Amino acid sequence: MSRPERPHLEPGQEWVWDYPRPPRVEAVPRRLRVVYAGETIADTVRGYRVLETSHPPTWYIPREDVRADVLEPHARRTYCEWKGEAVYWTLVLNGNRSEAAAWSYPDPTPAFEVIRDHLERG
Repeated sequence: MSRPERPHLEPGQEWVWDYPRPPRVEAVPRRLRVVYAGETIADTVRGYRVLETSHPPTWYIPREDVRADVLEPHARRTYCEWKGEAVYWTLVLNGNRSEAAAWSYPDPTPAFEVIRDHLERG
């Protein structure tokens, strides 16, 4: 994929083509909250985001800050050359079911150790 022409950015805006390769993980200095089927299923001030060239940021929330009662393991697995093997989770709440809607890295590479036991909302 070729790099597109850089657009004009307003203060506070980011462009995915400015993100690094290999990706960078950084602490998020604000509250992260996930609402699914009308209910809060995750709420934290201890999140991380991963920035990777040409990709939107991915937001990771500590597993203990996610409601365990809405998660079911999913059979899907993928592999990232930077982060390692991802396992997926299905969200089930109020009659709604979203297959493989979140993922985590139970055994990440050393560079991404801080996102061990964190979930990304997909």
